[in-house]
Amino acid sequence: MDDFTPLRRSLLKGIGSLAAFAAFTEGTGMHTASASAQAEEHQGVLNVRDFGAKGDGKSDDTEAFQKAIDAAHAMGGNIVFIPRGDYLIAGTLEVREHVVLEGVFRGPTYGSQNKGSTLLAVAGKGQLDGTPFITLRQNATLHGITIFYPEQIQKDPPVPYPWTVRGIGDNCTLVDVLLVNPYQGIDFGTFPAGRHFIRNVGMQALYRGLFIDQCYDIGRVENLHIWPFWEVWQTPLKQFTEREGIAFIIGRTDWEYMSNCFCIGYKIGFHFIRTKAGTPNVVLTQCGSDVGPVAVRVEQVMEHAGVSFVNGQFMAGIEIEETNRGPVKFTACGFWGGRDHREPRGVEGQGTYLLQRLSLQWLGPQENRRTMHRCPARRRNHHRL
Repeated sequence: MDDFTPLRRSLLKGIGSLAAFAAFTEGTGMHTASASAQAEEHQGVLNVRDFGAKGDGKSDDTEAFQKAIDAAHAMGGNIVFIPRGDYLIAGTLEVREHVVLEGVFRGPTYGSQNKGSTLLAVAGKGQLDGTPFITLRQNATLHGITIFYPEQIQKDPPVPYPWTVRGIGDNCTLVDVLLVNPYQGIDFGTFPAGRHFIRNVGMQALYRGLFIDQCYDIGRVENLHIWPFWEVWQTPLKQFTEREGIAFIIGRTDWEYMSNCFCIGYKIGFHFIRTKAGTPNVVLTQCGSDVGPVAVRVEQVMEHAGVSFVNGQFMAGIEIEETNRGPVKFTACGFWGGRDHREPRGVEGQGTYLLQRLSLQWLGPQENRRTMHRCPARRRNHHRL
């Protein structure tokens, strides 16, 4: 069952404008007491416009949003609804515990800036390590919104900004969210953010996409798509991202489940690292990295668990560094590339590498096509992918 079905039902009941309902009851002769009962029953759903938000793309709506969020938190947790509009947020927002900040979208969107519920982010310009645009506290949710940086440029280099969304605490959630052009996308690693949940999220992250670390209890990431749609490789911005960008950075996580996650055009697609907190343990199904120098780079994974790709596809190289000691598995995966992309390099380190039903096609510098099909086998150390 859709995790947000109760949320949607509550929203549809709560924000069905009381004015419209009153007009309907007047036209049909229904007793006005019914409208009063409806208002009392659903008074918990808050609307940012009731707190002064304009949504005209010019007025600063930061204070109105934060007041609505704080009010929802004070009620013990509630929905803060964002009607269709372009909301300029000149400052930063903190979505407090048990609050859902929700717009109109109910699925992945594309090119939806200035459509639906759009937040225009301008704070932190030029500050790589500044305060994130939105901070999610424990049990907080973003749902159905678009975030757009109107002052970002399509040049090499683009303008640095802080992380767009940062989680602090367990059960931080993003569902049906589009980050149009963040310099840095989602940070679920600077602070512990266990049991996080990401589903149906798209972004064109210019420098960093998703960072996971300090997840001490199972994280889940589904249908996260990182690809160029704001700038479709027609400006020098493409060169910047291919030279500097990393789509997925994964440090310490105790069981991370990732499915249907994809990136294209990054220096590194999936980067598994050791941090002060430790190393990753990740299962990735139907995930892929396309058109970039390195699809997967493994610096270090958990020695007893490691990472496992199943039904993955990669149009770039694979690098496993000598620092790695844990298992790295590719099952039923495909690899292919072209003249402009690096051939898979040698595997180093002392971990265990399992290649099952692996097919590899590579078009080398002399356009000589090489195809390899491997039967189930276990390879150690310096096996070449």
